[in-house]
Amino acid sequence: MMPLPFLRGRPRNIGLLNGRLNACPSSPNCVSSDAVTARHAIDPLHLSIAPAAAWISAVTAVRTSVRTRIVTETPDYLHAECTSALFGFVDDLELHLRPDEHIIAVRSASRLGYADFGVNRSRVEKLRAMLREQGVAS
Repeated sequence: MMPLPFLRGRPRNIGLLNGRLNACPSSPNCVSSDAVTARHAIDPLHLSIAPAAAWISAVTAVRTSVRTRIVTETPDYLHAECTSALFGFVDDLELHLRPDEHIIAVRSASRLGYADFGVNRSRVEKLRAMLREQGVAS
């Protein structure tokens, strides 16, 4: 069976735009700490330790997450693909280190569909809990 073209490749709304994470689509299957709408808003990761050390911990946490593959990694930006266990749907997780603000901005979005049953919000909150447990973020 030939793969469907919309299932391949990186979405166009990945990456930074004017130093911020891209906006979420109108659908509820995206959360972002840069969101301007309440339905998409989520707190950034507020850092409890030096930003450079926190970044290393955050990248390591993402790298060791199940069914997650880092696609892009720079000194202040990370894009990872997170694949669901059951159907193999891909979600995009992005982190953006903002040392002057002492935060890591976050965005997690589904590539397909409309609703995500809270999966993207849960992913970010699990990352937050993991970093909180390590004393990295609050």
